[in-house]
Amino acid sequence: MKFLRRFLLVLGILIGLILGFVALNLLPVDNTPYAQTDFYRQTITRLDALPKQAKSKTGLQAGWAKVNLTPTFTTPTGGYGVRRGKHWSTVHDSIFARAIVLNNGSTRLAVVALDLLIVPPTVAEQLKRRLPEVGLRWEQVFIGAGHSHNSLGGWAPGLVGTLIAGDFEQRIVDHITETVLRAIRQAGQQIAPVTMGYVETPAPTMVYNRLHDNGPEDDRVRVIQLRKQTGQTALLASFAAHSTIINSDVPQWLSRDWPGVLVDNLEKQADTFALYMAGAVGSMGPTEIGPTEDAQLHYIADSLAQTIQTALPTLNSQSDSSLALLTLPVALREPHVRVSDGWRLRPWIFLKLYGDYPVELKALRIGQTVLLGTPADFSGELALQVSAWSKQRGLSAMVTSFNGGYIGYVTPDAYYHETRYETRDMNWFGPQNGAYFTELSKKLLQKLE
Repeated sequence: MKFLRRFLLVLGILIGLILGFVALNLLPVDNTPYAQTDFYRQTITRLDALPKQAKSKTGLQAGWAKVNLTPTFTTPTGGYGVRRGKHWSTVHDSIFARAIVLNNGSTRLAVVALDLLIVPPTVAEQLKRRLPEVGLRWEQVFIGAGHSHNSLGGWAPGLVGTLIAGDFEQRIVDHITETVLRAIRQAGQQIAPVTMGYVETPAPTMVYNRLHDNGPEDDRVRVIQLRKQTGQTALLASFAAHSTIINSDVPQWLSRDWPGVLVDNLEKQADTFALYMAGAVGSMGPTEIGPTEDAQLHYIADSLAQTIQTALPTLNSQSDSSLALLTLPVALREPHVRVSDGWRLRPWIFLKLYGDYPVELKALRIGQTVLLGTPADFSGELALQVSAWSKQRGLSAMVTSFNGGYIGYVTPDAYYHETRYETRDMNWFGPQNGAYFTELSKKLLQKLE
């Protein structure tokens, strides 16, 4: 009986401490309209101060290269927290860093695509320090990832980073950074005059809205083509479907998932270089048809490759020297990790578990096409709005995710109160982010007109 009393006393104290901690570290969700906040005014001030694009001095020139990113050592697998940081053991297909360097005499920049889950903020921070080694600054780089959930992990410190990508290893960050620099350096050595063209074409059977069965789908395959006088071409492709064909319960593969098969298919064409960036994947999933993982990979990749090859002859490749890149630092509402619909944890808890990384929007103009790089799993529903708005202004827009920062999911505000993974667990910075980022995207692209 004495033991039981002591046990109950200790249990009561522990429960009291837990309840006290929770009570002290809960806050109501801040529903202040974003346009009335200091973070909005701060970001708009930064946007207004961005420089105008410089006039071209020469025709558009470009060079491209890829460098194998597959390490000589195994790493945790980035993606699917249920794997608990388990290492991949088999190279299903090699991963790469691919780069295109562009120049018009007054502006020089690089476009980089990585076969990773995201562009890790730790890699972005290291690139900011080391890009001068290849004659660039971070503001001269547009970067994105293929979003494979079966690629390198180990690039994020902190508890949240460990859950997403396994135990942190600095050598993985160093390896990714070194490979990116090599790709940029090699691409810069291949510079030559190019023409530029853009095409987008629907692939409605390849994607579905995973938030709502009847919701809008961003079903467009978007492709930029750069062509040298020698006939060599580079294709930059983007699509909004998640790269999640290879599921979490399969053997531990290192793989680019279906975008890798797509890129390989495109590069089978003579003198063709291809790179892929995940589009607005925040609410879009891939169609899975086939009895095996490999069959499903080939179904979507082969279908998209055929769609692109059919559309390319309609592309109007022209000489257009318009080239500009803007980087907008974005201020956010303080972290809003919710424990219920109306209550959230104090910000210091999230910052302790995840870290505090810079957040940016990037906008790149090549000819009459604009690319918008977002720091999130950005919603395809929101991207449709940005794309339609751009078309009204005579520009074609390609929205990509994972530009070197990461703030979770940005989804339509109408979904904020839904208890879904995308809208509750991965919505980290409070209500109204859908409207906020859509407005910023339009204003930023407007600066490139």
